[in-house]
Amino acid sequence: MPEVYGNTTGLSPSAQKALERIYRRRVPLDRIATPELVRSLSEASRESQRQVGALVHRSGQVDYVVVGSPTGLMLPDIGRLRAAQGRFRALRLVHTHLFNEPLTRDDLVDLTRLRLDLIAAVLLSREGEPRSMTWAYNVPTRASGDTPYQVVAPVPWGSPQPDFGQLIGALENEFDKFQRLREVRAKDGRAILVHVGEKRVPGAAARAGARLNELESLAHTAGVEVVDKVVQLRDRVDPKLVLGRGKLEDVVMRAIEQDVETLIFDLNLTPAQAHGISQETDLKVIDRSQLILDIFAQRAETRDGKLQVELAQLKYALPRLGLKDDSLSRLTGGIGGRGPGETKLEIGRRRARDRVHQLERSLGELAKKRAERRRRREQSGVPVVAIVGYTNAGKSTLLNTLTDAGVLAENKLFATLDTRARQLHLPDGRNVVLTDTVGFIREMPEGLFAAFRATFEEAAEADLVLEVVDAADPEHAEHERTTAGLLEELGLSALPRLTVYNKVDLLEPGERDALERLPEATTISALRKDTTLTLLRRIAERLPSRTPERAAPVEPGPESQEAHELAGA
Repeated sequence: MPEVYGNTTGLSPSAQKALERIYRRRVPLDRIATPELVRSLSEASRESQRQVGALVHRSGQVDYVVVGSPTGLMLPDIGRLRAAQGRFRALRLVHTHLFNEPLTRDDLVDLTRLRLDLIAAVLLSREGEPRSMTWAYNVPTRASGDTPYQVVAPVPWGSPQPDFGQLIGALENEFDKFQRLREVRAKDGRAILVHVGEKRVPGAAARAGARLNELESLAHTAGVEVVDKVVQLRDRVDPKLVLGRGKLEDVVMRAIEQDVETLIFDLNLTPAQAHGISQETDLKVIDRSQLILDIFAQRAETRDGKLQVELAQLKYALPRLGLKDDSLSRLTGGIGGRGPGETKLEIGRRRARDRVHQLERSLGELAKKRAERRRRREQSGVPVVAIVGYTNAGKSTLLNTLTDAGVLAENKLFATLDTRARQLHLPDGRNVVLTDTVGFIREMPEGLFAAFRATFEEAAEADLVLEVVDAADPEHAEHERTTAGLLEELGLSALPRLTVYNKVDLLEPGERDALERLPEATTISALRKDTTLTLLRRIAERLPSRTPERAAPVEPGPESQEAHELAGA
């Protein structure tokens, strides 16, 4: 017996039979709907007093019969994977409206989100007879804000219908041409940023703006083109979908209108939330942690850095491997240590755990080599100065300016991931080792922070810490608090510290003067060497007076995690 989907509770036997009979109908490709199909839908609606719909395949067969409420229809899961670009689902929805109402927002969301061929509503009279029919179909959006669908006003039932086969063929050709002619997008596509906050938090609106600006910078660093931002302040974050369902539908419509495939959330989603949102929207869903991990994966250069990133990615992915797509088979055969019938998910989790153990062993070996290099450097008596601070504060630029290091320095978050060490000559004639570190960021993903903890081993042995602050960033006070908290978590808060306010050339004179009056503050523009003379003198004053016995050694070869360029090396 064919299955009837949706709200079937409380249906009379005659209504149930009327619904089942709809599966017998066939619709030729040149018609949107036949009189026989519309009559069957109308009878079932009249009997049940609910909306009734049929998802009709291009072959003419009715694939799904769905019953809803008097005012709406919830479609079954017809598979979340979209058709190829420029292609539709090969299904059209023909359904009834009991109160002579036009196509609703829910109808149009289903049309665009599921990429249906077409959606048609048969408007019924009070007696349950078909009076008129309206329909809509997807169209290419050539400009931001264009509606991604075309609605045809209701026409009396029985009026001539367009040739459905010709219509859908022409539309797919148009979409195909549009895809080929469309401008080249950013390398990793287009995205909408989403921030959800709680109203009761003081300054929630201002905080939302600042956080979205930082998220946009992260997306830019990852090579993503941001085309829209969405903010919702709620009494509390929805535990399942984060956003309210209505707002989520609005986001889906924006995504379709602006040709977006990715949503980036400015919070760390639980595995269930990410899965639920993806299922509801048919879009790729990324949270803040995953975005940061993607950036680290792109930018890690040394073996140590790459292993640390892979470890963090696996730890992030492990709890998410338990969420399967219902359309995938879970079983696999074969003879092995775990026995036949082991599920694909179990294999994925086991392999991931095995790889985690492998990576932890490899990183342990590399940590021993770093410790040996530090021991040899300590024996040399050369003081160590570590540069720390919020990401994109100008740490690598300062290293380059002071030492001519040639380290990558870009106006992007996390431009530097691997620890670099260079020789610095102080005004009093001493040489010191100056080390650069990975930038901090608020709400650093836990797995990533743990994996990169080893990166700060250099800073832990430092005689002085330079905390670089982007003075021109409106959020610099918040960044300083984040840095202080992370230094404490790393056990580095007790080290001697010198705060360096960078980018003061971008400040108004009054703002610069206020900074310079702060006790123990040093102001610079890291791009200009002449502004760093005071900084160099203060470094010399803060360092213990000791004469190095010999220069610290260089560790050649690919295993080295730092490029030491020290005197006598």
